Amino acid sequence: MQGTNYISVAELALASLLILVSAGVSLWLKLGLTKRILISAVRAVVQLSIVGLLLKWIFAANQWYWVLLIIAVMTLIAGFSARSRGSYVYRGLTRDALSSVWLASWLSAAVGLYAVLHIHPWYSPQYVIPILGMVLGNCLTAVALCLDRLTQDLRQQQARVEVLLSMGASGWEAYRDTARSAVVAGMLPTINQLSVVGLVSLPGMITGQILAGASPDQAIRFQLLTMFLICAGSAGGCLLCAIFVYRHVFNRCWQFCSWRLQRRNTEKA
Repeated sequence: MQGTNYISVAELALASLLILVSAGVSLWLKLGLTKRILISAVRAVVQLSIVGLLLKWIFAANQWYWVLLIIAVMTLIAGFSARSRGSYVYRGLTRDALSSVWLASWLSAAVGLYAVLHIHPWYSPQYVIPILGMVLGNCLTAVALCLDRLTQDLRQQQARVEVLLSMGASGWEAYRDTARSAVVAGMLPTINQLSVVGLVSLPGMITGQILAGASPDQAIRFQLLTMFLICAGSAGGCLLCAIFVYRHVFNRCWQFCSWRLQRRNTEKA
């Protein structure tokens, strides 16, 4: 199978030498990132190779239970990754991060898969896995940023929140501005990407479709669909995140339970 779409192992190995450019920059500027760059590159090769073999087998099997299993694992990884990036933790953080990522991404992807694409059968792995994967990845980033911003601002602005409560504000009124800025912070990467798509770069969906032989207009429609799903998933994830955090840091009497936010132990890092 020769052609412009085919990349041999030898050609990929040649392209991998470009990683040495990043490593060289790190060495030259003494950034201390050389080891991390090389390890990350090796991990990417190993992880993607394993994923490629797994997807090849799942596509061939074409069974709904294998598709559900892999997207469940993807969601768990995304949820745990979202909860591990903030500066502060609280009891129930893992459940909140996982629920935010899971509910928002699955609902958003379901709209695209079943209301727009009308895929059949409903578990078609060539559609479900990549589309949900893209939504999950971006939702993970949005929720992680929102969580980090929320917990940091609540701790740093504790006095302001307590003053508002003492002046008669409800728990939500004292929390609202902090939640709003955190949701904005979580959504900004997606909004920025949406605003420059096609002008600065051609995203992966367009590139993949064109390389596979699809017409440019169809490739662009698929990319727009994906971007809209990602935007909805990110917004939904951030909103759920803000609601879940509110339920943990304010009690039913509208008291701000700031002691529930504990700085993350970063000694291992």
